[in-house]
Amino acid sequence: MTHPEAATASVGGVSNPRRALAVVIGVVFIDLVGFGIVIPILPFYVRSFGVSDAFIGLIAASYSLAQFLAAPTLGRLSDRVGRRPVLLASLAAAGVAWVVFGYAGATGARFGTVAALATLFGSRTLAGAMGGNIAAAQAYVADVTPRDRRAGALGLVGAAFALGFVFGPAIGGLLAADAVVARADALLPAFVPATPYSLPSFAAAAMSFLAVGVGFVLLEEPDRARGTASRRTTVVGQFRDALASVALRPLTVAYFVVAVAFAGVQVMFIPYVADAFGYDATAAALLLTYVGVLGAVNQGVLVGRLSRVVPSRTLVAAGSVLLAGALVALPGTGVVDRFAGDIALGGPGWLTLPLVALLVALAALSLGNALVNVSLATLVSASAADDEQGAAFGVTQGASSLGRTVGPPLMAVLYTVAVASPFLVGAVLLLPVAVAFGRRSGDGDADRPG
Repeated sequence: MTHPEAATASVGGVSNPRRALAVVIGVVFIDLVGFGIVIPILPFYVRSFGVSDAFIGLIAASYSLAQFLAAPTLGRLSDRVGRRPVLLASLAAAGVAWVVFGYAGATGARFGTVAALATLFGSRTLAGAMGGNIAAAQAYVADVTPRDRRAGALGLVGAAFALGFVFGPAIGGLLAADAVVARADALLPAFVPATPYSLPSFAAAAMSFLAVGVGFVLLEEPDRARGTASRRTTVVGQFRDALASVALRPLTVAYFVVAVAFAGVQVMFIPYVADAFGYDATAAALLLTYVGVLGAVNQGVLVGRLSRVVPSRTLVAAGSVLLAGALVALPGTGVVDRFAGDIALGGPGWLTLPLVALLVALAALSLGNALVNVSLATLVSASAADDEQGAAFGVTQGASSLGRTVGPPLMAVLYTVAVASPFLVGAVLLLPVAVAFGRRSGDGDADRPG
């Protein structure tokens, strides 16, 4: 009789599957911290060149568009040449992209605004393309984790994302502080620009290179099933295959729809709390940290445990309903005190009824988002053959990136029409997802590959 620990140790052909899982999650976390570092400074960096705010949206969209195009290719490439080389090469290229991003200011000073913007677009496009490596990371997790435990493992990848977005912006804001910039300017050589924009960029590069070093030393290449070459190798061909697949079609569409629906929160949340609550950037950052911590707990602990007793399709349906409800509630939190009478909460003066309502709505939002994203990733893994894990994750992550490309400009325009509209439209978009997965959740084999 085989000992359970021995069976676990054989998964993926790595010497220690638990360590392998921890390493790849750590690499994802380090990479996402680097990405998060530049989030607070990107709008101000663009404005420093004296151009329209429209370029902020365009540069942000260039990242998601490149990720959309690259994720399927990187996922399929990881099926062919291995997870480890794809992860390490993409992290190294992302580090180069962040270095170039940090030199955009110096480029503008020497060659003009057009050259500076071209540098920003080029570096963000390269970074976005390399961000498609999440498909290889998810496939790696699938390689080293038994099918019945993948929901929890993929939830840990989501938790690494959430924590990266907690720590990254905080580090970026610290590095952009005047005192830090002045100190760096005194210590760094003349050819290294020390500005509130370059220092976070170089820190992001350092985090990417650190992830390469950690991965090079500790990351093993897992065994993976190898099949025949796909008859299509183009991005369009891969999406055509996914949409033709009975198993992958609803998952690919769901990834796209959820990304578009959630874009209202991603893009317009900070303007909303500024307009409705009068919060400044510091207060908004604290709210984002609150959401990030909840996301890490939900994706890293709660969803994995729920998935052991509840089918993944049911979790997607329930998460979609919860997320839609949170989106509907969110724009009403700023005026909830108008309808609540003279309710006194007690405690400190800043603890108002609208803030409590906002925190509750954000908690529901975080839980719904975790249920949907982790469960969809679990279904993708279960729906793909062992030799096509990378390709499947690449296509679905590409669909998500496309949604994050289309959604932000759409939701930004809706916000100018009516403050509540991007949140309400997002809620409406989620309802078909809830219905589609709710209908199929009664299938006992729904979470197993057909």
